[in-house]
Amino acid sequence: MSTSLVVVLFFVFFLLANSIRILREYERGVIFRLGRLIKAKGPGLILLIPVVDKMVKVSLRTIPMEVPAQDVISKDNISVKVNAVVYFRVIDANKAVTDVQDYLYATSQLAQTTLRSTLGQFELDQLLSERETINEKLQDILDKHTGPWGIKVALVEVKNIDLPDEMKRAIARQAEAERERRAKVIHADGEFQASQKLADAAHILGKEPTSMQLRFLQTLVEIAAENNSTTLFPIPIDLFKPFLEKAVESKK
Repeated sequence: MSTSLVVVLFFVFFLLANSIRILREYERGVIFRLGRLIKAKGPGLILLIPVVDKMVKVSLRTIPMEVPAQDVISKDNISVKVNAVVYFRVIDANKAVTDVQDYLYATSQLAQTTLRSTLGQFELDQLLSERETINEKLQDILDKHTGPWGIKVALVEVKNIDLPDEMKRAIARQAEAERERRAKVIHADGEFQASQKLADAAHILGKEPTSMQLRFLQTLVEIAAENNSTTLFPIPIDLFKPFLEKAVESKK
């Protein structure tokens, strides 16, 4: 085989290797022809003009990006560290390549600054209790700013809020005081309800004097069931009233 034929075959192989691209289902290739944007192609087999065409490969899969812990000063002047995770995907490969230099780096930096500025608008209690509202607000802000880049932010989740040790102790004391307050309120409410029931019972028993005697006898039965050696029980004076009246009449 002559040297010229080898050179020709090598040149043909080189052209084919640089003109054929195979893209997966989740990939798109942004084509530039002599520096001018043509369009995004794929998936499947892509044919390029050697030397003339250049392709930038872009993935359309959802990308989970962790936002590093940021120092945030809440609205009530408490310093905390907050980290989060952002889920986004490219929906327009042409814009993701031409409208921003590095969409991954740009999205990461935007997420960090948005996390600091947005969480600074909330008080500490809101940061701890209103996670869902904060996540939705972060997602709306990021999606609004990344939309012109051809990027859709699907979800933002605040992962962890790291509090200073002294603040953790203060929150623990506050929670303990709140539990004690609730216990006292419940106890007082029970006493109030019991007093109402006792007042109602006394009102009913007061209408029928004999019912009070029956109640005393019932109490004696209950005490007798106990294994007590000695039982002291007050006897109502009403039990002796008939005998006292007869004694007074006999003296007359």
